[in-house]
Amino acid sequence: MTPHPDRRGLLHLGLAAATAGARPAAAAAATAPATDAPRDFDFLYGSWRVRHRRLKARLADNHDWEAFDGTCVCQPMMGGFGNVDDNWLDLPGDAYRAMGMRAYDPKTRQWAIWWVDGRTPHGPVDPPVKGGFKDGVGTFVTEDVQVGRKVLIRFQWSKITPRTAVWEQAFSPDGGQTWEMNWHMDFTRTA
Repeated sequence: MTPHPDRRGLLHLGLAAATAGARPAAAAAATAPATDAPRDFDFLYGSWRVRHRRLKARLADNHDWEAFDGTCVCQPMMGGFGNVDDNWLDLPGDAYRAMGMRAYDPKTRQWAIWWVDGRTPHGPVDPPVKGGFKDGVGTFVTEDVQVGRKVLIRFQWSKITPRTAVWEQAFSPDGGQTWEMNWHMDFTRTA
């Protein structure tokens, strides 16, 4: 659903009027919030088959991977300023559903991404990773505590085509100097 064209136009005119004369036009344009929905995650809308690979133990110098299948169905929300996906993870012995939620902040021009695990739907919800896309790669980072250690968490989207995409999660226990990639997902479009 997109905003009513008249409302979008009024918002744009309101921003233009609010910034006119206050600063040079280039500076005003650089700091004005986006009025059109970003298209960064349009590639993800629809249905996907997902092949997961993840480390069995994180931040433990472990090299034992497990692989399993899943699905993902993503749709836009909030007129394109957000989206949500429904995931099925066929983890052996512990299959579950989860939900990814993304919201775009026009002021900061960054996305925030939350993950809700269906096995613990009442929380706690991890802090959102935040970031954006540059040169076809989406990078989103936050600080958190994992296995009793303060870490940086990074989500990264790459290798995006109309029919495929790759998502990876990595942890850094040393402030971003080194990263342990601990979850890899290959997306293949099904519809």
